[in-house]
Order: sequence, then structure tokens, then C-alpha cells
Amino acid sequence: EQAPIYVAVMTYLGYGIVTLFGYFRDFLRAVGVEKCNIAQEREEQKDFVPLYQDFENFYTRNLYMRVRDNWNRPICSLPGPAFDLMERVSDDYNWTFRFTGRTIHNVINMGSYNYLGFAENNADFLKTVADKVRQYGAGVCSTRQEIGNLSIHEELEQLVATFLGVESTMTFGMGFATNSMNIPALVGKGCLILSDELNHTSLILGARLSGATIRVFKHNNMQSLEKMLKEAVCSGQPRTHRPWKKILIMVEGIYSMEGSVVRLPEVIALKKKYKAYLYLDEAHSIGAVGSTGRGVTELFNVNPADVDVMMGTFTKSFGASGGYIAGKKELVDYLRAHSHSAVYASAMSPPVTEQIIRAMKCIMGKDGSTEGMRRIRQLAENTKYFRARLKEMGFIIYGNNDSPVVPVLLYMPGKVVAFAREMLERKIGVVVVGFPATPITEARARFCVSAAHTRDMLNQVLHYMNEVGDLLCLKFSRRKYSSLPDHCDETDFELES
Repeated sequence: EQAPIYVAVMTYLGYGIVTLFGYFRDFLRAVGVEKCNIAQEREEQKDFVPLYQDFENFYTRNLYMRVRDNWNRPICSLPGPAFDLMERVSDDYNWTFRFTGRTIHNVINMGSYNYLGFAENNADFLKTVADKVRQYGAGVCSTRQEIGNLSIHEELEQLVATFLGVESTMTFGMGFATNSMNIPALVGKGCLILSDELNHTSLILGARLSGATIRVFKHNNMQSLEKMLKEAVCSGQPRTHRPWKKILIMVEGIYSMEGSVVRLPEVIALKKKYKAYLYLDEAHSIGAVGSTGRGVTELFNVNPADVDVMMGTFTKSFGASGGYIAGKKELVDYLRAHSHSAVYASAMSPPVTEQIIRAMKCIMGKDGSTEGMRRIRQLAENTKYFRARLKEMGFIIYGNNDSPVVPVLLYMPGKVVAFAREMLERKIGVVVVGFPATPITEARARFCVSAAHTRDMLNQVLHYMNEVGDLLCLKFSRRKYSSLPDHCDETDFELES
């Protein structure tokens, strides 16, 4: 849903006003009226080539700095469904902070990717993790190819392969590096990458490091993707018109800033039609969607073998860290020898490995309980309830009804700041996001629903959302609420014959 035109006008006007004030403050700093807190070149280096251009820092010092208190807040407890926050204040307009010594207790956490609630400190649940610390220690201090390959690493990879229904998997100690360091091993010069315009930075960095040609298609737009595929097959490489060595389509399962779900069946149909490869990033979808938490392939009842490269992370639904690449055995064996992340990075920490095994066995029911299925069902119920109530209140929200990532559109820069501060005063911790992380007219608050949230917690958040929404005039939706689910959030699409 698009906001009324006056909202876009007021948003641009807001950025225009703060930009004008930024120039005015720079003038006051230049003439010495206002103290300059930013880094400056030393006088003896004035004839040197500058380390940075002054204008490059304009947005940071004049816009971001005034609202910096809304980010990087120090948490001093377990970041579960609720957390404790160290109170801090600034005496110089957020250039520096000082702690007051006061702790804000029981702030409801609506920002963490703790989808299944496995970021927990229950001693009974974490007993096996503690045992692994005693057995192996906290770190490996070596790569998998040297002497860092432990038996629990291989156990984890076999478990992930079984969970996903693929031939083989390989795990890595860092989720970001799973994308950025493995994509260059899969494609290179003479290859073409077709990337969704809203793909994560790790995918974008990996694509750039690969040296392959990159073309961007419109978000979840199958007509745009097919047009590029057709052109790539018909025209080949620029100038020489030789066929591309590989064509790789890169998409995400759930897009972390939009809450939208990839149109996987249609992407697979296009991939097969034009003989391309598919790279699917399930960082936010694995564990979070699907009847048994197996991601978007299960959500759409798609054969995992139709996805050439399945990638996911353990940093969200599993309450740990790291990532995996899954697919055919030939693919994984190739990456073991050619991936920079496999060859040079330290192996995954043993207690982190055990935490992933513990969480995955719980989801699969291999721990002898139904706790995993209860959490998956609870997450689905919480997600649908939270989204439906926000729509009913009149907020504009993005994303698919199955997505636990719920972006609420705020639009205007002043309202983004006010929203975060007002919610914190009511002990609700939210993540607000604006330009340049989003389009300039689509600043938002991003809520992440968890299975650990109780209905009382969600009702408390919704109560204050309603209150703050009225206070700041954030209810921009002009649609009438319907209790019927939206079966399709996108326009219908048929493949060309």
C-alpha cells in the first residue's frame, strides 16, 4: 500500500529542512561559533591529499549524529523476549554518551532475530553446550583443513543435510562470510549474476568480489527477471556475444528489510526454462517458515534439489552463529577446496556447534520432545496475530503474512526518531531504519516476532503502538481491515510460452 501523496511531500520537506540546517551548522563551525567535534586534518598536513572528503561526512555529522541515541543501545542481560538496558544520556547532542548508572529493566525485545526463542539461558536446555565447553574448550584455533576439524563439526553437517533433505552441507563460522566468501568460488569472470535489488549486503559483496557481471532485477518481479534472462541467453556477453559461462540467480527466502517472501516456484520455473543456476539465501527463513521449520522450500512445497545452492545462517532461528551451504555432494566437495572461508577461516567454536545441534534436534523432534514443533506453531500464530492487529489499527505494513519480519512504515525522519524514543519510554525496544538503509521516502520500524513472545507481551506492544500511532499520527493506511488472509501479495504472473 502506498501512503497518501502528502506523506511523500512532507518526507522530502523534512529531509530538505535538516539538510539546510546542516549547511548552516557547518557554517557556524567554520567561523568558530559552534564547537567542531568531528575528526579534522592536522594543520601540518594541510598540503597532503586529504584522507576523506568533508562532504562525505555531511550526513553523519548533521543528520545521523542528532538521532544517534536510537541505535547501539547497550544491553546488559540476555537478549531474549525481554532485556535490560543501560541508561545513557548525552550532554553534547549525541557526540558522546555517559551512563547514569540506572538500568531499565524488562524492556520487551521486538528487534532481535530470535525467531524460535533459542537465544535462552535455561540451564537444563544448555547442559549439553556446557559439556562441550568442558570437553573441547571455547575455541579451535585452526582451520577445518588443518587440525580444526572436530567430530561435532561433521555431526552438525550430517544433521543439517538430513534436516534440509539434501546430499551434503558445509558449515562456516560466520554467516556474512558464508555469502561473501563462497560466491566468488562459484562464479567469476565471464559469468552473469542476476541479483534481486533488495538482496542483503553480504550477497552484494560476494557478487562484487567474484568479478562476474552483475545485473539487478526489480524486487520479486518475475517479468523483470525473465526479461534479463532472455536477454542474457540471446545476446551473450557484451562485445564478444559469447555465451555466459554461468548464469546465477541470487534471491533471499525472506527479505530482512521488507518482510517479503521470495516467489520461489516461479523463480525455479524461470531457472529451468533458461538453464540458469539458483542461489537461495535462507538466513531469515530457515526455521522461521514452513510447517516444520524447513524454510521457503517447505512453505511452497518445492523439491530442495531444484535449488542449486542453498545457503542459510544459524544466527537467527538457532540462537547461535555461523552459516551453511547445502546442495549436491559435488558442490560441497568443490567448496571445501576452493572457498576462502573454508581454507582460511577458523573453524566454528565447539559450544556454538553444540548449540546449533541442540536447537536443530529440538526442531526435528530428535530430542524426544515436541518443544520444537510447539515453537514453530507459536511463531506462526504470533506472526499472524501481530500483523492482523497492526493492519486493523491502520498502520501500513510490508511483507508476506507468513513472515515474522514486520516492517511498519513511518516515512518522515522526525517521526522515526520520535517513534523509537516514545516506545522506549514505554519499555518497548524497537529497531528503526531510515535512509540510506531504505529508500529516502520509506523509513520504517522493523519488528521481529518471536515464538518466545507471550500473547500478553504482544498485546502490550500493540497497546502502546496504538497509543504512539495516534500521538505521532502514524496510521496512514486508507484500507478497511479484513479478517480474510491475503492469498497473494503480488500481481499474478504467467510464464511466457
